[in-house]
Amino acid sequence: MKRIAIVGGGIAGLTAAYELAQLARHGAEVEVVLFEATTHLGGIVETVREGGFVIECGPDGWVTEKPWAKALAENLGLGDELIPSNDADRKTYVLIDGQLKAMPDGMRMMVPVDLAALDASDLFSAEAKQAYRNEVGHAEDLKATAPRHDESVADFVRRHFGDEVLEKIGAPLLSGVFGGDVTRLSVRAVMATFVAMEREHGSLITALQSRTAEASRAAIFTTLRSGLGTLVDRMIATIPPAWIRLGDTVKFLSNGDEGWLLGTAREVERFDAVMMAAPVDVARSLLEPVDARVAKLMEMDASSAVVVGFGFADAAGFTVPPGFGFLVPQGSGSLLLAATFMDQKFADRVPERGRLVRAFFGGAAAERLMRCGNDETAAVARLELARILGPLPEPQVTVVRRWPRSLPQYGVGHLERMAELDERVRALDGLWLLGNGYRGVGIPDLVRDARAAAQTLAAK
Repeated sequence: MKRIAIVGGGIAGLTAAYELAQLARHGAEVEVVLFEATTHLGGIVETVREGGFVIECGPDGWVTEKPWAKALAENLGLGDELIPSNDADRKTYVLIDGQLKAMPDGMRMMVPVDLAALDASDLFSAEAKQAYRNEVGHAEDLKATAPRHDESVADFVRRHFGDEVLEKIGAPLLSGVFGGDVTRLSVRAVMATFVAMEREHGSLITALQSRTAEASRAAIFTTLRSGLGTLVDRMIATIPPAWIRLGDTVKFLSNGDEGWLLGTAREVERFDAVMMAAPVDVARSLLEPVDARVAKLMEMDASSAVVVGFGFADAAGFTVPPGFGFLVPQGSGSLLLAATFMDQKFADRVPERGRLVRAFFGGAAAERLMRCGNDETAAVARLELARILGPLPEPQVTVVRRWPRSLPQYGVGHLERMAELDERVRALDGLWLLGNGYRGVGIPDLVRDARAAAQTLAAK
């Protein structure tokens, strides 16, 4: 019987435990212990259901074109729960000079597909619109001069579209997803699809325009009707209760002839393999005594996030523009990073006539709010939203969540560091690194890695 320790019960660790439980039911000889330092599983994936509101405390869905989260949901019998984003009404705004200006229709991140819609937009200056058109004409030059080395997201966007596009939508979009500084984020790690487009077409606009109509019709985001917490609940229900240890913090780890030794406050246990799914900071400190070079390669910046959800009983008392929400570029005079109009982004988020808005803080604002209580944090969020959207009525439901250092920053050269890290980890027989610090930050990426690792480990 192979004994496997899983350290960390976020989505990555929980998915690994789920997959191993399924394999055990089909004859795999594995015994698993999942160690989670807190008293709940799922990490930042959490859903609050109150008064008819479905409020996500972390991610609200996943990118549809990545199939692994959908496959997991279907395996769990949640196929009927899958719902797409309301893309027919999709519109995103950017706060410019205190006003919300709509991004042109047909944008994929900062890349337009419909140049006529771009021309009609008041978001960009004439110079920025011309820069977009020039990008198409410079396709061959862009293809020929594409760097062979990694570069920052900022440098990549500037080469294609210039500073204005970077500042107005490139930086706030990517900061909203990765919470990082675009001058330091690795383009190859966080925008791999766009790097591949450049290699093939030169022009990103041309590349997107060449995509099939079927691909463009697919909803950009997918979620679960009852909230992503259902994914967590359903996985927990399939895992043997004896495998799960909540409130049990791993204190140390060692590796030698006797295998892996893992110590908690209660005892020291031996395992044949360790699936390290703890946050990167925790994982690094545990692995430092095992392999100093591994720990060094795991060093990376991370940013914090604060999410505040407001459920309002009557949407008529708090009107918002049509669409999914808005982004806030740096220097706009607001502490917000973004806000999402959840009842317009997905169906079935609110009771009849309800309104649900989520406010996001990142960077220095998030760090400051980490030290505030829930009431103060909610008051700041209401004030910032009111400055942009107008007076807010009293919410029926308020949810505040703080996620310290929850978004590892994939800096320039990240893929090269991860290649060396993978090589070092393979030399430590029985160790696997899972989570959002290595090969992707979204739920589908974490699910893909965890299931593949569990299958490989069980087959050894």
